[in-house]
Amino acid sequence: MTISVKVLRILVRVLGVLQLVLGILFWTGNQYQMIPIHMMLGLLLVALLWTMAILAGLSRLPAPFVGVALLWGAVVVWLGLNQASLLPGDLHWLIQVLHLAVGVALIGQVEMLAGRILRSMGRVARQPQAATV
Repeated sequence: MTISVKVLRILVRVLGVLQLVLGILFWTGNQYQMIPIHMMLGLLLVALLWTMAILAGLSRLPAPFVGVALLWGAVVVWLGLNQASLLPGDLHWLIQVLHLAVGVALIGQVEMLAGRILRSMGRVARQPQAATV
């Protein structure tokens, strides 16, 4: 499971940077034709978050960590798919900032879960074995 957690973490980091670059391009009025790619990568990030949440559950992390991650993924999907229609006009930038914050928090969720999973696995691996007689 350690390899899976590490691979997921790396994928999320790479995709997160790519998403930030695309978001900056959109925010500056460029490359709007790449919005479908941004959306697809966003859905992939959510799938990776949910996968990490499942691994967290299998690692017996507390249920609230798993539940929040699953719920957070749903919030990211909903906001990403609906942001164009939310608060149109001069205040739409608030939705854009919220979209950025929610996406960055997704990356943070993955990092937090990965760290907790790896630490919990390290503690299990370091427990002394009982002597057999």
